[in-house]
Amino acid sequence: MKKPPAEVVASLLAVTTLLTPYHLPPWAIFISWAGTFAMGGPSKENLKRIWPVMPIGSLAAFLIVLGFNEAARHFTGNAFLFAQMVILFTLNGSMMLLGRIRSLSFIPGMFFGFATYFATIFGGFSPVPNSPFVCLLAAIGMNAIGPLYAWITVNFSAPHAAH
Repeated sequence: MKKPPAEVVASLLAVTTLLTPYHLPPWAIFISWAGTFAMGGPSKENLKRIWPVMPIGSLAAFLIVLGFNEAARHFTGNAFLFAQMVILFTLNGSMMLLGRIRSLSFIPGMFFGFATYFATIFGGFSPVPNSPFVCLLAAIGMNAIGPLYAWITVNFSAPHAAH
């Protein structure tokens, strides 16, 4: 049986994101889908590199949001801005330092999770919009699907022929 072109398979997968329940962030799938292809495609090696680091990025963003919320209870004005800078510097730097561990070295993947979390919470997505923990679960779960969609695209479509 002849396989359909990748454009058809990818578009069919995109259509399935319209069925996302509970106001989950469907675009999170696209972020990690595209990220998987940007790193060379859904090979076994790349999947081992991207899946562990996206949740680290989401977790770092989650901790930043919690830190900012706590700082807002204690500081205002420039003191609050300084507290935010310290929180962001510390947590972002700590996240990136984890990239020195060989199995966690795909730092761009961390930022896929990082960006996904911020877009999820500040976009009002998830079953409980603006709940930091529920948004964390939604971001991690939806990011995890993207590399799977990339794998499906490659394995269920005809290879793209260069012209």
